[in-house]
Amino acid sequence: MVDKRIKFTGLFLMLIGLFSFIVTAKTIIVAPKTKITTLKAAIALAKNGDTIIVKKGTYLSYNTIVDKQVIILGKGKPILDAQFKEEVITITADHVKLDGFIIRNSKVGDLRDFAGIRVFQADYVTITNNELIKNFFGIYLSDVHHATVANNKLSGTFTTIKSGNGIQAWKSDNIAIYKNYITGHRDGIYFEFVQHSKVHQNISEKNMRYGLHFMFSSDNEFLYNTFQSNQAGIAVMYSKRIKMMHNHFNENWGSSIYGLLLKEILDSRIEDNTFYKNTSAIFMESCNRNKFTRNSFLNNGWAIRILSNCEDNTFLANNFKGNSFDVTTNGELLENKFSNNYWDKYEGYDLNKNGIGDIPYRPISLYAQIIERVPQSVILMRSFIVNLLDRVERSIPSITPLSVKDNNPQMKPWKILSK
Repeated sequence: MVDKRIKFTGLFLMLIGLFSFIVTAKTIIVAPKTKITTLKAAIALAKNGDTIIVKKGTYLSYNTIVDKQVIILGKGKPILDAQFKEEVITITADHVKLDGFIIRNSKVGDLRDFAGIRVFQADYVTITNNELIKNFFGIYLSDVHHATVANNKLSGTFTTIKSGNGIQAWKSDNIAIYKNYITGHRDGIYFEFVQHSKVHQNISEKNMRYGLHFMFSSDNEFLYNTFQSNQAGIAVMYSKRIKMMHNHFNENWGSSIYGLLLKEILDSRIEDNTFYKNTSAIFMESCNRNKFTRNSFLNNGWAIRILSNCEDNTFLANNFKGNSFDVTTNGELLENKFSNNYWDKYEGYDLNKNGIGDIPYRPISLYAQIIERVPQSVILMRSFIVNLLDRVERSIPSITPLSVKDNNPQMKPWKILSK
């Protein structure tokens, strides 16, 4: 009986405290030509639980530190302009929401990563519906947990020297990045030491380096994103148990540029993605135990470039259409499996009409192997002699690896649903 009374009393006191917290919360208005004309002044007056509403206008705002648990709402898209003097906003408190601002012109630095919005050692922070313009770094999450970054538009400086990353997360977990648009930054989205996070429905295009770049970041998922026309494509490195599904990797063209670069990626799933018009759709190095299923490789230079140090990877039920080269390698690929894929270059037959070719398909051509060793030979592309050599090689293989073959090539493309 005594224990029940103690528990009831504790719960009662907790509810009273919560009620008092809600009742005492107030709203602070920031507007030009009023008593409170800056966000910094409003934060100084605020207490935990308060709401700050910033009315339409342009405000000089640099090195503004949000160190209280407040909701900050912009009405009419007010502008916070740092005039290249410092960082715009730094959030150091938990349970902060920042919504509805134009945030621009952070300082550019060689020794410090100035940002439009920085979140440092804070949890349960929400950053939504903002427009970030000409900041060095856009949104920078450092040692952050359970944060949401959604529906923001980030436009960088479009210059290599003065560009930081659009959305960067470091040493964080349980981050949700949804429906953002990022362009003109160094890397659109950058993760390092980030775990258990979700990147969904973002568009990252025309960035100075990678549209997406992450390292040492395991157990994350990337779904329904579009990465296109980035100067170096996408790079994914040193991570495990990654899910990359229903993404579009489009038109990443140029020397040493990839739709998706995979380096030391283990136990991951790459499914239902579309790779369209990339120099190399996928380049793989030291990648093991990954599954590539129901992807569409369309009109790329190289669909898959896989080095011989990759093992136990499976390519199942993918479509290869309109690529200059479907698969190339520098070795035998003995431990990797290709099965039930559709290859538009397959010239076999299907006598029993079961939808599967009666003879295996070898996707590595002689000319592809020659280009791997002598890149200058690309000048002979689509010449009569190249076509002749490839046909002879497929009839009597001598240079192309015998182990790389699809024993069950599909006669018709798979119907792959990709939004």
